[in-house]
Formats: sequence, structure tokens, C-alpha cells
Amino acid sequence: MGKVKIRNLEIGNGKPKIMGIINASPESFYKESIATGKKIISERAIEMEEEGADLIDIGGMSTAPYGHTFVSANKEVERLRNSISAVKDVCSIPLSVDTPRAEVAKVSIDMGVDLVNDVTGLKYDEKMKSVVFSSGLPVIIGAYGDRSVTYNSGDIAETIDILQKSLVLADESGISEDKLIVDPLIGFFRERGNNPFFTKISRQNWYDRDVGIISNLKHLSNLSKPICISVSRKSFIGHLFKLTETERLIPSIILQVICVLNGTDIIRTHDVKETRVALELLERMSKQLST
Repeated sequence: MGKVKIRNLEIGNGKPKIMGIINASPESFYKESIATGKKIISERAIEMEEEGADLIDIGGMSTAPYGHTFVSANKEVERLRNSISAVKDVCSIPLSVDTPRAEVAKVSIDMGVDLVNDVTGLKYDEKMKSVVFSSGLPVIIGAYGDRSVTYNSGDIAETIDILQKSLVLADESGISEDKLIVDPLIGFFRERGNNPFFTKISRQNWYDRDVGIISNLKHLSNLSKPICISVSRKSFIGHLFKLTETERLIPSIILQVICVLNGTDIIRTHDVKETRVALELLERMSKQLST
């Protein structure tokens, strides 16, 4: 398994890292994750660092396929300028920017973020590849299919194929192997959506696809890249068990532990404290098993 450094944080060394989520987008699906005022954003960042976050992911536009969340690049930049400066003023851990747009990524990089998180795997914005390459920063490559293709089920084999195509794009653009992290994208494979940030599937329900990916996550190790995954309070949990976002904490934590057992290196989550407790307990139990 390859290792990636995000500033001084080593990913892929066998110890999973926790990525806290701060959404500066009022459209985001989990309203308790939204922080739009500079004071609130700073307080949230301090809280996450104290609770055990290893890094923080900041988003200025929700890419949830089922939402009407598309905003202009100018609006996304405006939100991120405010958010990044608020976090950097109070927080010392690495920062990630969650955006599919090259111009937004460039502004964020210039402001000092340490990682680009592109749910479209360098495919939505033609300029993203060169922006990431020029920055020298690591990038999370999301599984994002060809917009002209309807995939069967988005199962683990199709997901790996989609990710491999993005890895080829990265290689052709000069992005180093040790800068690449992959994300199978829970929640982004759908029959239909309200924005361009999803992969179209036709022969399996989106919620079954997501459960199948988590169940077969070990196969992603074939790509020899660190794995990032976000299952936190996702809609498939709500659909399967008729739970609101606020009711999804316990199944989210259970799924995150399963993801770590199946080889995940970064858990992207809304619930840093609870995730840290679960992963520390898992680590203690693993040590007991080995003695």
C-alpha cells in the first residue's frame, strides 16, 4: 500500500486518520455540519481539533446528487475564503478543500490548504489536473464515471475501473503516485440527480450499491493507494432504516469501524469525538488480540 503525506501527516501507515467536515454551504444535507459565520467556523475547528481530528475538510458547495445545491464559482470562492481564513487563524492541523472546480481549488491552494478533495476524480473540470500538479499537493480522487455512460450497478469492480481511469489521468498530468488517495464515493451513484456530480447507474438501487461497496472495500487495496471514505450520516442509512440525519449517528459509527477493518485510511466524518472513541477502542482491542 502506498503512503501519502499531507503536510507532516502520513496516510497509509496502518493508523486510520479522522477528517472532520466543516460545511460552509447552507445547502448541505446535514444541517448541524453547516457553519457560515467566521466565529462559528473558528469554534467548530477548535472543537474538532480538540476532539481528535487529524485534518479538516472544508466545503463551499454541496455536491449531494439529490439536492438543488449548485452555486456559482464566485459564491463558492467567497464562502471558502471566509472559512479557510477562519480555520487557519485558530487551527494547526492540515486543511483540505472539497471542490470539483479548478479555479476554486487554486484560490484555496493560494490560501494555504494542504489537500484537494475532488469528488469528480479530476474529470469534471479539465483544468483541475494542472492546478493539482502545479501545487504539488496531494489529492483525493473520487470515483466519478463518464457522464455519457450509464453503468450497471456501480459495484466494486466498476468503481475500481472508474478510479483507475482517474489515476491514469493523474499520471498523464504528472501528478506523483505518492500524492494520490482514492475514495469510492458513498452516495454518488444514482439513477438520476439534480447536479452533474453523480455517476449514473441503472441496474441496482443506490442504497444497495453503497452497502455493497462498504462490504467489499478490501478489494480497493488492488489500487495500492490509501483509501478515504465518508459514510457519516449518509442518505442510504436514512433510506434503509427511515432515520433522519440526526438519528444516524450510531449506524454511522458502526459503518466507520467496518470501513477501518476493511482497510480505510481516512474516515471523513461529521462526528469527530464519537469516531475517535470508536477507533481508539478498536485499536486497543486489536492490541489485546495480538498479545
